[in-house]
Amino acid sequence: MSLLIKNGTIVTATESKTADILCEGETISAIGENLDAPGGAEVVDAAGKYVFPGFIDPHVHIYLPFMGTFSKDDYRSGSEAALVGGTTTLIEMCCPSREDDPLEAFALWNGKAAGVSACDYSFHMAVTRFDDDTPGKLRRIVRDHGIASFKIFLAYKGAFGIDDHELYATLKLAKELGVIVTAHCENADLVAELQQKLVAAGRTGPEWHEPSRPMSVEAEGCHHLMTFAELTGAHVYVVHTSCRDAIEAITTAREHRGVKAWIETVIPYLVLDKTWAEKPDFEGAKYVMSPPIREAAQQEVLWKALADGTISTVATDHAPFDFGTQKHMGHPDAGKCVDAQFKPTGAGGNFTTIPNGIPSVEHRVNLLYTHGVAKGRIDLQTFVRAASTEAAKLFGLYPRKGEIAVGSDADLVVYDPEYRGVITAESQAMNVDYSAFEGWEIEGRPALVTVRGEVAARDGAFTGTHGRGQLLRREPTHA
Repeated sequence: MSLLIKNGTIVTATESKTADILCEGETISAIGENLDAPGGAEVVDAAGKYVFPGFIDPHVHIYLPFMGTFSKDDYRSGSEAALVGGTTTLIEMCCPSREDDPLEAFALWNGKAAGVSACDYSFHMAVTRFDDDTPGKLRRIVRDHGIASFKIFLAYKGAFGIDDHELYATLKLAKELGVIVTAHCENADLVAELQQKLVAAGRTGPEWHEPSRPMSVEAEGCHHLMTFAELTGAHVYVVHTSCRDAIEAITTAREHRGVKAWIETVIPYLVLDKTWAEKPDFEGAKYVMSPPIREAAQQEVLWKALADGTISTVATDHAPFDFGTQKHMGHPDAGKCVDAQFKPTGAGGNFTTIPNGIPSVEHRVNLLYTHGVAKGRIDLQTFVRAASTEAAKLFGLYPRKGEIAVGSDADLVVYDPEYRGVITAESQAMNVDYSAFEGWEIEGRPALVTVRGEVAARDGAFTGTHGRGQLLRREPTHA
């Protein structure tokens, strides 16, 4: 069926105008004033509302084995939550352990999404080991499945982390293939030393997570990556950047040494500060992620860097773990916890055994609009660029995604700026037992969301089709 969206204010990364949009089949077929609706078309009056390109979250974890347990969302709940929040494309981190085979891991992660997801999706393929067999397997994943980005960890030593030989080899191969490398940047050895020191001193609560991974440790990881990127010529994208020190390590390399590097931040860093992880009665565990949320002063640093284009994208690092059971793996009485995916050890936990992650895929767009656009920190074009268009360009999806143009996929968000509401765990689509933003007021919400021409959400309710989401083939563009 055709869809005609009339009288909306179309906002892209570069312009704003009032016009109609006609969607036929899965793509946009016409944009203009006073368009006529074909027979049988649904007509949506978007007067007083914005029409944005479908939003892209370039950093999510839907299926994630982590710290002895598994993330709570699957592609049924995860894609519903994304769509209700205006996100029409997910790029998930495919994160095998060092012992896993890359081809088997990719098949596993893709199998979790295929035939289930209601939104379109792709993957960053994590390289957690680099041996003689790795190049051939990665070439097949890029060639056969259209995966145009890798993921590396300069953290989580012994689990996901790689050494310097593996880092060099991965970046060298990425440069050859034209693949961009997304990177978690922290110095793993320094983290391990600081964790050991704090735990030995009896400093075990969630509030000690941030001191174990201070800004200098994140900045050092960024500097380390920049050196290897400079020497190999690889293009790199630093994920979940949390602070000024990290930004400066990247921009110095970018501006003075010609390193091809882009910066991502995530919505928790823009709206939360480290006092949330210091909440009493173990409530702070809800806010444990890595790198940690920082002191409040870093929020304005990030907002300014986003406004001036220093930061390219705003993602989530969505990683949902239940508070009542999984997050309590780090509680002093962890042995008392019971969960289908967690066997009690009988031993007490500490901040190093709290599964990392703040569930936020459903709320990214509304929080970014409420605390960014509505507060005058960013304009509408920056909002669209950071939450959609730049990710499409960096990861080989543009102009199919991230744009409103004839021939682009009909992924659209009709956004009501007059809506007022409150975030609650009870009403969310994410399959997790808490909200990090419980009781927070939002200004604005998607009134209608489409994926390739199908209406997938209306006024906060999922209306789409599970299994309709497609694995998006992406071409490497970073030679």
